[in-house]
Amino acid sequence: MHATHDLALTVQQRADGQYIWMMMAATEPVAGSDALYYRPACTAAVAQPSYSSALAVGIAELTRVAAAGSAPAVA
Repeated sequence: MHATHDLALTVQQRADGQYIWMMMAATEPVAGSDALYYRPACTAAVAQPSYSSALAVGIAELTRVAAAGSAPAVA
C-alpha cells in the first residue's frame, strides 16, 4: 500500500528567462482549520528559459517522486 502525501508544484520566475519549479509538501494540519499549509520540499537546481519548460521538468520530478512512493523531505 502506498503512503499518501499532499504535494504541490509551482513555478516561479526569478528573473527574465529564468523559471524554476518548486515542489512543496503539506505540513501538519492546524487544529480547527480546514486550510493546508505548504513548505518548500525541493527546488530545481537549474533554471529553465520558459514557464512551460520549468513546469514540464517539475512534473517529471513529481512523477519520479510519486513512483518512488515517498515524499521529499521538507526543508
